[in-house]
Amino acid sequence: MKKLLISVSSLALLASASVVIGQNTRFSDPTAVIKDQFWGNLYAEGGHSFFCDTPFTSKGFTLTDGYVYPLADIRSALNCGTSRQCEQDNRYRQIASDLHNMVPVRSRIEMQRRNIRYDDVGNVAQPDECGIRASAQFFEPPKRVKGDVARTVAYMVDTYGLPWLGAPPVFKDWNRIDPPDDTELTRHRRIADIQGNENPFVTDPDRMNQL
Repeated sequence: MKKLLISVSSLALLASASVVIGQNTRFSDPTAVIKDQFWGNLYAEGGHSFFCDTPFTSKGFTLTDGYVYPLADIRSALNCGTSRQCEQDNRYRQIASDLHNMVPVRSRIEMQRRNIRYDDVGNVAQPDECGIRASAQFFEPPKRVKGDVARTVAYMVDTYGLPWLGAPPVFKDWNRIDPPDDTELTRHRRIADIQGNENPFVTDPDRMNQL
């Protein structure tokens, strides 16, 4: 019986260790990560805005650090309180520091995405200049990043136990129609080098079908 208990305990430790390995365990200061790692490292030489694909050389007035899985939804899922209160929550700080969830976004679009869910809006709304379709409650990204969004949301759901921000079949369809391209793979490799963990849905998109 004693040996059985030891074996069960060992398996539990291994299981918990595997969960930790799959998370961002390197950073837990969102403000410092945004300044030093996101803008100061990942996009130090510029890049392209996520949804609109607009080139930039540095963070300007119209550009901000955005989150594919919005921080407001993370705070709501964790039930940690206001922004200030959640900043004292170690789990929130770890999740909010995860570079896999951060993208450069036009400030106007980041404001527009608050309190909405991802979905196929279709003909309900006409696409804007970036290819975005949005209604009062739903947000449909341009086709070229639908898979990127799906794989990031799946990562946040699977890694941190957060709820889906829309219907799972929609994300699985986006993952199928927009597989990882060179831009996404290059960005993913750089984040993995900086942060120390990968998004397994980028390296193995078929993994989405298991959720």
